[in-house]
Amino acid sequence: MGSIMSKTVDHDTLERELLEHRDKLLGFIRTKVADPQAAEDILHDSLLKAARSLQQLDDPDKLVAWFYQIVRHAIIDRRRRQQTEAKYLEKYARDEQVAVTPDEQASLCTCLHDLIPTLKDEYQEMIEVMELGDGESEQVAQRLGISRNNLKVRRYRARNKLKERLEECCGDCAERGCLDCTCHE
Repeated sequence: MGSIMSKTVDHDTLERELLEHRDKLLGFIRTKVADPQAAEDILHDSLLKAARSLQQLDDPDKLVAWFYQIVRHAIIDRRRRQQTEAKYLEKYARDEQVAVTPDEQASLCTCLHDLIPTLKDEYQEMIEVMELGDGESEQVAQRLGISRNNLKVRRYRARNKLKERLEECCGDCAERGCLDCTCHE
């Protein structure tokens, strides 16, 4: 790092110094990230972050070490985003498979149908269309003018509110899933 003489680093110096170390930096990233394109993206994003944060560099002689720290944080952030995304995609996939079949619907607790109208209109619609109907997430979200994420949140809240009402109304029957209801016999 002897090529940096002054106490401050400008953008040209940053670019020149990091370009000199590009292959080593990219090699380091590739040891942590299998996808070559993702490694390039991390390097590029880290360079942009370094350019924006250059004033935070205390010691110009430690430019490369400072940049490696930025890269490490970018790799960690990417892993966290991937883990979060995977978790929600898995949960979403499970939620999509929960739809009630016609046979199950016939044996549902009669209280369920009495309680649905007591929900907020948007929750009532979620239950009727997504759970009891055959609504597809994409079409329902478009029809309502909301994002798919908002639809998922609304659907989750509707289910929870209905579950609360069923537990208040049916007690033990609700714990068994309100199938083959006996609470009003």
